[in-house]
Formats: sequence, C-alpha cells, structure tokens
Amino acid sequence: MGFATTAIHAGQEPDPATGAVVVPIYQTSTFVQEELGKHKGYEYARTSNPTRAALERNLAALEGGCYGFAFASGMAAINALLSLLKSGDHVVAGHNLYGGTFRLFERVLKDFGLSFSYADTTRLEDIHRELRPNTRLLYIETPTNPVMEITDICAAAELSHRHGCLLAVDNTFMSPYFQQPLALGADVVLHSTTKYLNGHSDGIGGAVILNDAHLAERLKFLQNAAGAVLGPFDSWLVLRGVKTLAVRMRQHNENGQAVAEFLARHSKVKKVHYPGLPSHPQHDLARKQMSGFGGMLSFETGSLENARTVLNSVRLCSLAESLGGVETLISHPASMTHASVPPEDRQRLGITDGLVRISVGIEDLEDLLADLKQALDKI
Repeated sequence: MGFATTAIHAGQEPDPATGAVVVPIYQTSTFVQEELGKHKGYEYARTSNPTRAALERNLAALEGGCYGFAFASGMAAINALLSLLKSGDHVVAGHNLYGGTFRLFERVLKDFGLSFSYADTTRLEDIHRELRPNTRLLYIETPTNPVMEITDICAAAELSHRHGCLLAVDNTFMSPYFQQPLALGADVVLHSTTKYLNGHSDGIGGAVILNDAHLAERLKFLQNAAGAVLGPFDSWLVLRGVKTLAVRMRQHNENGQAVAEFLARHSKVKKVHYPGLPSHPQHDLARKQMSGFGGMLSFETGSLENARTVLNSVRLCSLAESLGGVETLISHPASMTHASVPPEDRQRLGITDGLVRISVGIEDLEDLLADLKQALDKI
C-alpha cells in the first residue's frame, strides 16, 4: 500500500463490536477477565490499551518497522530507549541536539552511570573519533534543531554497526513521510508525536519504532515497568492526525520552500538554514535520503535586538515553542528550545542570539510572506 493509504488504514480496522470506522477511545484503566487466567488480550491499561495498540501498529507501519511503542512524551520515549543501556555504557550523540535531549543526557542520565560525548555527525571522521570500546549507541537528529544539519544515515549506520553499536535516529523533523531511517540502516527511530504526526498542537506524546525482536521485548518491559505510556485519548488524537499526514506534509514542504527562498532574498536576513536551498552545505545529501525538505527552517537576523523586533512584530505567526502543527510557529532557540545548552556551546553551533526558527504551517502562502515581510521591514 502507498503511504497515505497506510496512514489511514494500518492498525485501524473497523471496531469489531460496532463497526465504527474510527478506532474508539478505550478510556478505561482495567479490563474484566472472563475467568481466572483468561482475558481478551488486555488486563491493565498501563500494560496495554486497544487505542494505544492501534497507534503503535500504525506508526510501526509508517516507518517500515515491526514494533512500535507509544510514550507520554518525546522525552519519555528517549528516556526509555536510553534505559536499554546500563551503567558504564557510552553514547555518542550529535553535537546539535534538541536542548531537552541534551539536558536529559547531561543532567539526568549521567547520574546513572552513562557517559556521553558529542560529535559533528555530518562528518564521519568526527563520529569515529568519539567511539570507544564501551560505546553502545550512536544517537543522531537529522536534520538538527535548529540549524538543519544533515547526517548521512546510511554511512552512520555502517560505521556504528562496524563498531558493534546501535544507531538511533530522531525523525521528528521529517516525519516518516519524507524520511525512512530504518530503510537507510538505522536500528531505532524516535518521534515526538507532539509534532508532525499529531499535527494539531493539541497533544503530547512520543514513539519508538524498531525491527529487532529482542530489543522490542526489552522495550515493552520497560514501557510497562516505568509506566510513561501514552493515554488512550492522546493516542486517539495522534491516530486522527496521522490520517492527514501525507497531505499536510506536502503543504508544509511547499510553504517551507517558498518561505526559505523569500528569506534568502530579503536584505535584512543574513543567512537561512533550510536543506531545500542549494546553498545548504548538505543539500545534495538531503535530496538523496529525503523525499522532501519539510517545513522547518531558521534564519539569522544579526543580533538579539533584530530577532526581538521580528518576534514581537509578527501577527499571523505565533510566538511559541514546539513545531509541526498546522499553524506557523516562530521561536527564539537561544532563549527557548536551547536555553539549557551552555552559551559558549550555542555560539559554537551557530545558535546565536539573532537566530530565529520557524515551523512553517499550512496557511495561505501569501499571508505568511506578508507577515514575515512586515516584521522584517521593522528591523
């Protein structure tokens, strides 16, 4: 089946009890057992819930995986993955991680005996330099947040497997519509379902998708034991959102490309980070491993004051954290999403005080461009 067909139908068979086309919200904490030791596949909602199970099957199908697990947030999904490791294990991660992921690694998981080093994952030699005998995981985001660096997933997979460690890819920015990390050699795919998969800025969630049966068994145990599961209503919201993922992503991509080209031409903009522009340093790689460039971009205004002028002047764009919704969101990474990253590291990564990030929505393009123009013209 094609992607849009899979998004609408995978894991979402009509309800056998009523014939309902939409998977019901099974808002229950427990399930009656017919007799001792005999039930209908469900015992307690933390362990499993029919609505969540439908979502997990759906997301696994979209990523071309065998097993999917839904969590209460993207951070809960990442934490569950890292819980597969043990004290003394080492992780190599991208140097330009989402600030919340960096905070989890540095301020939480280090206290449990894991160690982390960071590499420019666009350069294989930098990854190789950080690998150690006890490295068990290579963790990357591609594109990165917010400067949109692209890592060669196939090459990273080959290198990590040669070293005997897993490759995990956060695919939140691209969604499975534009990028399929498992097909490119990754072992694990992660998502903040809060973003494009849900698509409507009305639910928090996360997901882990993989093919290895042994890892899946361990992850299922951790999901139940730690309990940070996605509730039935939020699972239903993501299922609803996924049905329109294909059409939404096409529009995000069309608007994103046009906004990036507009910003690249504007005299008040110093630089635009968007993989769909030929000026992007990994543009050719992006064309190779992605089927589109998405709706995420960032641009340099030159100073905090310039960034503040833009952010305080937009009328249609909403000044807010998060991304991937149908509405356009604009933010200031240095003080919002990446505030937990040390200032010297932010500067080194290009996350300057003048950097502005946009999650381009699916509004009428001319309205978006007019809003950005009037805000930039006030600099």
